[in-house]
Amino acid sequence: MPFEIWLLYLVTCCGISVVPGPNALLVLTHGALHGRRKTLFTITGGVLGFALVLSLCALGLGALIQASATWFTALKVVGGLYLIWLGFGLWRAAPVSLDTVDTTSQRSWSLFRQGLVSAVSNPKAILLFTAFIPPFLDPHRNIVVQTAAIALTYAVVEFFVEYLVASAAHRVRPWLARTGRRFNKVCGGFFVLFGVALPVHA
Repeated sequence: MPFEIWLLYLVTCCGISVVPGPNALLVLTHGALHGRRKTLFTITGGVLGFALVLSLCALGLGALIQASATWFTALKVVGGLYLIWLGFGLWRAAPVSLDTVDTTSQRSWSLFRQGLVSAVSNPKAILLFTAFIPPFLDPHRNIVVQTAAIALTYAVVEFFVEYLVASAAHRVRPWLARTGRRFNKVCGGFFVLFGVALPVHA
């Protein structure tokens, strides 16, 4: 990929990463509840998921799923149900405690898994990546090398943006200690809305 094309792709990635979505909301929530260090597991899972989806789209899987209405509808339903499940879990969660820090490996794995599944089960990501990747691919060059380059670039940008979100969210922890239950319900409600809208919105 020529440098000027890569630079244009980099700018495009920055624009896409700052647009709010289910993963950004998940990172915002985890950043406020668990702190930026613990949220690195959520971010890593989400970035890995996005890089995987982007790579598959670049290799043609996105076009294949788009061509199959049944598979695409199934993916939308699964993604929507998962977001609803996350929303209800957050709705019932206890407010954050400033004195409680969960450092168990099980919690870390749970945060990683939530970020990963939220990314790979989002059909909007498939549509987006399938739409914006082709202009940056040169059919006369090695498609695998190009896919690795665009996936790595997007992963780095997404990681940086989500880490900034988690860091900013962590600053509101003292406020959450007083009004955390309302925060949980609002964010949980947004997840449910995302999940309900996902399967029915084209």
